[in-house]
Amino acid sequence: MSDRLERSQAVIDPRYVQTMARYNSWQNNQSMPVLEAMSHDELTKDHGAFFGSLLATANHLLWGDILWMSRFDPSVQPPEVGGADSTGLHPTVMSWAADRFRLDGKIRFWADGLRAVDLIGDLTWYSGTEGRDMTTPISTAVIHFFNHQTHHRGQIHAMLTASGRKAPVSDLVFMPQDI
Repeated sequence: MSDRLERSQAVIDPRYVQTMARYNSWQNNQSMPVLEAMSHDELTKDHGAFFGSLLATANHLLWGDILWMSRFDPSVQPPEVGGADSTGLHPTVMSWAADRFRLDGKIRFWADGLRAVDLIGDLTWYSGTEGRDMTTPISTAVIHFFNHQTHHRGQIHAMLTASGRKAPVSDLVFMPQDI
């Protein structure tokens, strides 16, 4: 199969994106009360994770979601800070939670409006990390978007568990159907 033909075919369909958008909301809605119940010191304690603390990791995850959504949906503005400052996006868990809730609604609205044709073709953007323009199939970028969430949510889950907190259920197969 030619590279051009391969790039014209979506690897995923809108149902996958809608399911992952629901999963994202479900996961964040479970995590918010746990994080909100913690003290600022607990939230900012360095756990030795890649971004150090729970709040820093949650901020980076939100920052990445805003960045990718700004590439997928022109109504979403890119983050006001660069990647190096992503961990300080919000100084408190309450401001993080409000922004997280708003963005999760935008992600679901975007996902619910997708058509199969929207997942075909390439996405081109300037990567500050790489310092150059990047191009990849849109379906690959969407898969990365959700995979990035899962990766960092796993880190949050591990930090919550290590701190003696009950981490939320994270298995996709246990997501309620009415979410």
